[in-house]
Amino acid sequence: MKTINNKLFTLTLFFLCLTGLQAQTVKDIDGNLYNTVTIGTQVWMAGNLKVTKYTDGAAIPLVTDNTTWSNLSTPGYCWYENDEATYKNIYGALYNWHVVSTGKLCPIGWHVSTDAEWTTLTDLLGGKYVAGGKLKGTGKKYWNNPNTGATNSEGFTALPGGYRDYYIMFSNIGNYGNWWSSTQSNDDYAYFRCMDKDNSSLVRNYKPKKDGFSVRCIKD
Repeated sequence: MKTINNKLFTLTLFFLCLTGLQAQTVKDIDGNLYNTVTIGTQVWMAGNLKVTKYTDGAAIPLVTDNTTWSNLSTPGYCWYENDEATYKNIYGALYNWHVVSTGKLCPIGWHVSTDAEWTTLTDLLGGKYVAGGKLKGTGKKYWNNPNTGATNSEGFTALPGGYRDYYIMFSNIGNYGNWWSSTQSNDDYAYFRCMDKDNSSLVRNYKPKKDGFSVRCIKD
């Protein structure tokens, strides 16, 4: 009887561990797998989104031409410098805000973080002047020197994927990470968060919806 109970206990532990491992990852419609991290009551993806299709299976338009990107008022995404092989797996894709606004970008049960959710995260981590350091990936492999204040204490592993400005084009990989919120400022601008190599801040600002930024999803 004791042997049977021990086996049942072992099997129970195995299934509990398996369930726990499964709960720590999420897969997008393309099959890309993301680790997740719990910070306070929020559950975030621990990597930038790199999906190329909406949750309904429709393709998100890939836009490589600079002039076409500059004139977009509809959804579009790209890879930094249009180089998928080099940048996809590390930094994810760059999406304009029109993709975000569809509400079909993140896996089912997840959504692009709102401005208010970013603020909640910022406040939980001690405010805008220190929150960035707690979220940034450490070291100089991806962040350029000096990567000030980076501890990655929350496991968020924010990386500097740069951006695609609608008029200057690709810029600042290694120096800045920029993440859209799903909240617009007005008809032409939306809120985002920025981290950079020179300080520990998590900056809130707004930029034209035509710009291409990284995206992090948060659990519903």
